[in-house]
Amino acid sequence: MTLRVLLVKLSSLGDVVHTLPVLHDIRTALPGTEVDWVVERGFAPLVQRGVGIGRVIDCELRRWRKNPLSSSTRREWRAFVRELRAIPYDAVIDLHGLSKSALVSRLARLSAGGQRYAMANRTDGSGYEVPTRWVADVAVPMPAHVHAVQRGRLLAAAALGYSLPQLRWGLQAWPSSAPAFGPDTRPCVALVHGTSRADKQWPDTHWLELGQRLNASGARVALPHGSDAEQQRSERLAATLNAAEPGNALVWSRLSLDALTDALAACAGVVGVDSGLSHIAVALDLPHVQIYNFDTAWRTGPQLQSVPAAGQADDLPAQGAQVSVYAQPAPSVDVVWQAWCVVAGKRP
Repeated sequence: MTLRVLLVKLSSLGDVVHTLPVLHDIRTALPGTEVDWVVERGFAPLVQRGVGIGRVIDCELRRWRKNPLSSSTRREWRAFVRELRAIPYDAVIDLHGLSKSALVSRLARLSAGGQRYAMANRTDGSGYEVPTRWVADVAVPMPAHVHAVQRGRLLAAAALGYSLPQLRWGLQAWPSSAPAFGPDTRPCVALVHGTSRADKQWPDTHWLELGQRLNASGARVALPHGSDAEQQRSERLAATLNAAEPGNALVWSRLSLDALTDALAACAGVVGVDSGLSHIAVALDLPHVQIYNFDTAWRTGPQLQSVPAAGQADDLPAQGAQVSVYAQPAPSVDVVWQAWCVVAGKRP
């Protein structure tokens, strides 16, 4: 008999990326299991790239709660609930831990003997709301100090009774489908400077100096953006870099999430702040340096390596595809550059 599982992880982009290994874990440990996922509509294209995903049930809770009594909201809500309840599940796993995810879990239909699972407690640095525990048939205790990726994996493994397999992201991308990078054949490194929080940003002067070093090393840079402000910063940086030599920097158009995933996959690597796009770079297993102004990389950054705040070339790992770099008020260009040289496969 086929086991049917529903994952509830609604947002945000980085959190959704961090949950992708759960899908791979279940499909590896319990072959033949059908896994569906409830997610905010804006992130559905990414979830659809997960290897082995079944139904992706999208919702717009963020928008609906702004106008809960409007006719369009009520109509769309009813349609969402119908789709959510169309199939009974043997296990509904709330990987989000908030009241809104508890509501979705409660509305999902269980099979005979099916159960709802959720975290029993908050973990360090994460959001958690008590109703998620009230709704659950089984509340699973979580270690207080745990990486965001590992937290979801541990919950699902406890709910379904399997041992964790080796970490795999299972994110599919098709670099050949990425927008054309033009006739320039130099390798392209994406600089992810945009983030939803201003206190996570890296100074523009640092981005410019890093871009110049990449250009001098024989690479050009790609500058993605997701807002008007980010687009303006991309254009300012590109204008300066291209003044030295046309083609040194390429400002991408505003891409959909799936197209952006393909474009990143076509790059030689990524340097970025703590943001959803940087986490996609990790999931794609690209050479990547993730920049932190706060000491939170232990919870959300690449799990393989990290670089100390006062890092020098001798402090860096001998090899490794991905590292995080932390310092306050911000990591220096020198440390980020040294880290990039390591992940790119050449010592600084």
